Amino acid sequence: MKTTLATLTLCLVLILATGFPFERKGGSSTSGTSKEKRVQYAAWDDVNVLAHGLLQLGQGLKEHVDKTKVQMRDISAKLKVFNRTVSELGKEGLRLGAEGQALKAHALGLEDREGQLLNVTAELRDQTEEMQRERKMMGERMSRLEQKVDGMLQEERALPDMNAAKNYSDAGVIQLMLEAQNRRIDDLMERIRLQQEKLDKQNVRIRTLQSQIPQATEKPNLKSSSTDASLQPVVVEQHDSPAEMVSDCHGLFLRGKTSSGVYTIQPANAQPFKVYCEMTADGGWTVIQRRQDGSVDFDQLWQAYQKGFGGLNGEFWLGLEKIHSIAKDGDYVLQIKLSDWSSDVASVRLPFHLGGEDTKYSLHIQDPGTFSPLESSLGPDATDGLPFSTRDQDNDKKMDTNCAKHLSGGWWFSNCGHSNLNGRYFQSPPPKQRHQRKQGIFWKTWRGRYYPLKSSKMMIAPAVVAEKVLGR
Repeated sequence: MKTTLATLTLCLVLILATGFPFERKGGSSTSGTSKEKRVQYAAWDDVNVLAHGLLQLGQGLKEHVDKTKVQMRDISAKLKVFNRTVSELGKEGLRLGAEGQALKAHALGLEDREGQLLNVTAELRDQTEEMQRERKMMGERMSRLEQKVDGMLQEERALPDMNAAKNYSDAGVIQLMLEAQNRRIDDLMERIRLQQEKLDKQNVRIRTLQSQIPQATEKPNLKSSSTDASLQPVVVEQHDSPAEMVSDCHGLFLRGKTSSGVYTIQPANAQPFKVYCEMTADGGWTVIQRRQDGSVDFDQLWQAYQKGFGGLNGEFWLGLEKIHSIAKDGDYVLQIKLSDWSSDVASVRLPFHLGGEDTKYSLHIQDPGTFSPLESSLGPDATDGLPFSTRDQDNDKKMDTNCAKHLSGGWWFSNCGHSNLNGRYFQSPPPKQRHQRKQGIFWKTWRGRYYPLKSSKMMIAPAVVAEKVLGR
């Protein structure tokens, strides 16, 4: 740049030097008597050449300046983006550091709570042991009193009749003492039972806190790219260890889970998957189907019904393969809950077994001899096994009709007319057309084939859960 400016300056000097006339003193003429002044100018062609060169030089300088300005703007923009990225990285680092400190403090708090619970548990155990010692002492005192009573009764037989009344009076006092001691022992036993229940609850809370501590102490990682320095979100997913996995919701209930919600289970020879568990006072039920608002389209093909669809917190179908993995060994009960648009409800319970894919997931209902009216919409048809059907796999027992295509959704159809809880969802009032109403959710022996139900829920559990309810 400096060289170019120097060249331009030299050229200007030459132009100025050649553009003005100057005087040249000559010698004496041949006559020797006069002086002649001569004026000399630069040639016109030289001026044109210099002017053209200057124009080209100026144009080149202008292009160079424009190009330099564009490069400076690009560099400035990149610097602004870099500064913004560095600022965001700094803020994200501070946020993640604060989260890490919060998680660390939470973990320390959990450890303190665990220590307090362990201390309470130790105190409760000491109290239980003390009560057991008192019970033992009471038992020994009762034994001594019984021996004393037996001795007094034997002496009574040997005493004269005049002392009999006095002995009877003493025996009555001792009997009252024994009854009082029995009441005290019963009270102690009740206190021991209550303390044992508290111990069991404390143990469940301790196990829950111990399972939360490793998850709370996990620190998030900041992932960065070497090319664009962009931030990636950190996702921490909770997994249960294989030793903690159970095969159904009742297994979770036996481990102290009493709240209904979404849990992870792992049946034998199957991968872990999530289910919705409905916990009751008697056990845990695994929900396999729910209809409640029509938010999910149940008119699906075979593959969808095999894998499952919908959301576990709303309407969903768990999936034939998952249901089979839970109930493949039999000794399970299928419970179906129905409701109509008048808020009336009905419930059906059927012992069942579900076959695998090789049987088209055939539903086998145990034959009790006679089915109730509600049970007869599904039970009698499935005593010999009823395969599952969809509109792309016609496995129903009606030879001239594809029930899934004629109605809607997938179901264990027999002759298309008894039940279908996976049909179309119709709001009240139902459609006027008969061919549309029969495509809805219906249970023929409760509200009829052409009454679209408001909701349905299908759940399964081991037979022992149903036996507890029936045995009350």
